Amino acid sequence: MFLKSKRYLIVLRYSFWESRSLFSSFLKKTMSYYFDQQLRSSIEHILLPDVQLPGQYIGGELGQIVKPAESVCGRLCFAFPDSYPIGMSNTALLHLYTIMNRKDDWSCERVFCPYPDMETKLRENNLPLYSLETFSPLAVFDVVGFTFQYELCYSNVLTMLDLGRIPLHRWERTEFDPLIIAGGPGVFNPEPMSHFIDAFVIGDGEESLQEICQFWKKLKQEEKIADFTAESYRSRASEISGTFSDSNFIQTFADYDPNRYRLNEGKRRKMLLAVAREFPWVYVPEFYEVHFDAQGRASRPRPFIDGVPEFISPAIVKRLDDFPPAEMPIVPLVESVQDRVSIEIMRGCPQKCRFCQSSPIKRPLRFRSIDQIVKTATKATAQSGVPDVTLLSLSSSEYPKFEELMNSLRHSLDCGVSISVPSLRVNHQLSDVMRNLTTERSSGITMAPEAAFDAMRKRIAKKVTNDDLVNGCRAAFENGFYRIKMYFMCGFQNETEKDVDGIIQLCEEIAKLGKEIRGRFPTIVANVSNFVPKPQTPLQWNAMATADYFREAHFRLKRNKRLKSVEVKYHDLKTSLLEGLLTRGDRRVGDVIETAWRNGARFDAWSDYFRNEYWQTAIESTGIDVNLLVHTEYPTESELPWDHITVYCGKEKLLKEFNESKLN
Repeated sequence: MFLKSKRYLIVLRYSFWESRSLFSSFLKKTMSYYFDQQLRSSIEHILLPDVQLPGQYIGGELGQIVKPAESVCGRLCFAFPDSYPIGMSNTALLHLYTIMNRKDDWSCERVFCPYPDMETKLRENNLPLYSLETFSPLAVFDVVGFTFQYELCYSNVLTMLDLGRIPLHRWERTEFDPLIIAGGPGVFNPEPMSHFIDAFVIGDGEESLQEICQFWKKLKQEEKIADFTAESYRSRASEISGTFSDSNFIQTFADYDPNRYRLNEGKRRKMLLAVAREFPWVYVPEFYEVHFDAQGRASRPRPFIDGVPEFISPAIVKRLDDFPPAEMPIVPLVESVQDRVSIEIMRGCPQKCRFCQSSPIKRPLRFRSIDQIVKTATKATAQSGVPDVTLLSLSSSEYPKFEELMNSLRHSLDCGVSISVPSLRVNHQLSDVMRNLTTERSSGITMAPEAAFDAMRKRIAKKVTNDDLVNGCRAAFENGFYRIKMYFMCGFQNETEKDVDGIIQLCEEIAKLGKEIRGRFPTIVANVSNFVPKPQTPLQWNAMATADYFREAHFRLKRNKRLKSVEVKYHDLKTSLLEGLLTRGDRRVGDVIETAWRNGARFDAWSDYFRNEYWQTAIESTGIDVNLLVHTEYPTESELPWDHITVYCGKEKLLKEFNESKLN
């Protein structure tokens, strides 16, 4: 039976926490756990009464996994560099958490970035950042793995390392510190964070994460490196600062030598070299050097030691069904951004939009079977009590047997469970897709035409026509939907005023169509982002438009809007420009990130916390040339700072697509 209200679900969650406390007391009498009771007590009694959303810091959720200490040989902490409500909505985190915990001899725990109020309390009380499952300080784990989902979370990575009592820079760590790895879309240009990460895992994580963790543990055993316990950690705590790390990082761009910092010869360097030589999909920046041309642009990093791969190729999982999603997802203790059961049904995208980074880095195209999707959705909703299922992919409606999948889900799921498809392809089939969706829990749909006219879409290889878009919206209105969100971009190369004005024109035409069908104006939301040419895309050679250009585009969007039912939202310009630097930068940008963090940068993806002055001061103090790195086009024959990282389709294919974009 389904829980009929979220209020009842919340009561159940906190009742579970109370029962878990009683159960923990029983377990202590029967088996040993990695559980730091002293730290937990300090957190509960000293910190939690004075911080917002304390439920995000206590763990104990329905569905979390805690293993007896004697049953595991290695421990991984999955670190999400954003808040708990954001991280608990991330499908990749929960998927890899489940996969690692399916290994009998490994445990995987979670940690999220604390809000500034919690960070302050931890520092004031000299307490470390800890995992939610066992309240273990980050420094006692064998491996700490970050996921880089968004570049504006980079400053949070430094917060978590420092609070976790792990030396900030990779060259400061010893064999007693955890291996710090990172994966996700951000690692396809790893250079800006290469000062802080030991090894970047490129590509799919289902197999690669298990392999690198197992290999690192084997190296530790061969080198006879003992594991830390909570007690041994506390005895060492006096050696590790509880405040900001003390470091002598380069402050000026002119004197910067990206190859200056290396680990001393020793066990950790030997172990990292073994990792770099073992896995073709792992990039270990310790063994690569960077040079600069006369203009000041970085070449691609090159290995300076034998046996290390010159190019890093992504790990690729052949069959998604070999790694089924969790049938008992973790149910958050506080409301998350996406409080639903999310199932990845397809990886990769049939379309090849030239601006999209997700398409090339997630190729080839793979599908999860209908049987596995239905089985997971049925069990996960029944066991968690969450009455919403989301089918995830870059273009879910292009799943090969989409109609059969929807029918199977409706037949198998309890009545009252809603099914949402957030990624709808705007094509000739959109009208049919609309008829397969319902408005049980959502009255809106989301589409991504990206541009207002077919000519611009042809240049960016977005296979959408206005006829298909209008017909799809017509079907949506006829089937009860009255809110449509559409994603656009501005700042494409060769964009004209007509292209910008057309965004409002198209939205108002669709609003008028809705009034014809429904008798009143529907809500049309135009969400306009500022185009950032991402690494590993066909448009990576393009320059990002300037701040002045975007200001003018935003002004035109506001000036041209006439209908109240049309809402226009556009991304904050300052954060978009910062994103351009962080995603297109080279190894030197690491000093900008660190300087901004020391200035106070935290949660830069959040408007409430973002302070542009911290970043501008960092840019000025380091002397970084933002115009060169962000707003200057790359010649196609030049090397790019991320060229040592490859994608499935290869750079030649990206270059071919780039050249074709100029012909349209």
